[in-house]
Amino acid sequence: MALALTLMPKPAATTALPSSFTRPETTGPLHGRPLLEIHDVHHQWRKAPSPVLDGVSLTLVSGEATWIGGRNGVGKTTLLRVAGGILAAQRGTVSIEGCTPRSRGGAYQRRLGYLSAGDRGLYARVRVTQQLDYWARLAFVARSERQGLVAAAIADFGLDHYAHHRVDRLSQGWRQRVRLAMAFLHRPDVLLLDEPRNSLDDDGYAVLNSQVRAAAARGATVLWCSPRGEDRAIEFDRSFTLENGHLVATA
Repeated sequence: MALALTLMPKPAATTALPSSFTRPETTGPLHGRPLLEIHDVHHQWRKAPSPVLDGVSLTLVSGEATWIGGRNGVGKTTLLRVAGGILAAQRGTVSIEGCTPRSRGGAYQRRLGYLSAGDRGLYARVRVTQQLDYWARLAFVARSERQGLVAAAIADFGLDHYAHHRVDRLSQGWRQRVRLAMAFLHRPDVLLLDEPRNSLDDDGYAVLNSQVRAAAARGATVLWCSPRGEDRAIEFDRSFTLENGHLVATA
């Protein structure tokens, strides 16, 4: 995905969160193969008294969903931007199986799905299908595969009824579903989600959690950042808080 941007029948029915989503998160041994490596990342904003990231290291492995929490302003978004290749760390490295954000041909971005906080990446006057098709092109999806992946993303996020609506005529919750569909569309190996629950109703939240677990089941890794402690009620494999520039594991 090009990260300078964070891309019928009636709507598919949604279901309540399965009981498995209440399983306590764990901070035990890693399983699966390492995908995203964040190593000794430092970043300090100009005029700030202390670094917002002070030697953060984290390995995200295939088949896991990880949550990072912490109050607003502690550096969660900065960490995601560094991991997404949007912001260069002042010290430290990020890589996906040895591939870095500076690798040629967008190799790093092709393996990444990124959801920024807010309402970024949407074009107001295009239809949902056009938005997703454009995003698929930015994600380096081959022309022969774009139509199928766009259709699958629309179905996955229950957007069937709104597929031909203009983006600017959707509610905040449905726009958030479009943005989530953009992040998941090209089946990336690494998903970085900044406050993905924002504006979602209960059905949207259930759909999001279902797609997070489906991504992990196919071997992707998911990093979900939010200040909401209640987000940990879903089935995260590991959870952390970001405090004073450091990650602290929570049990």
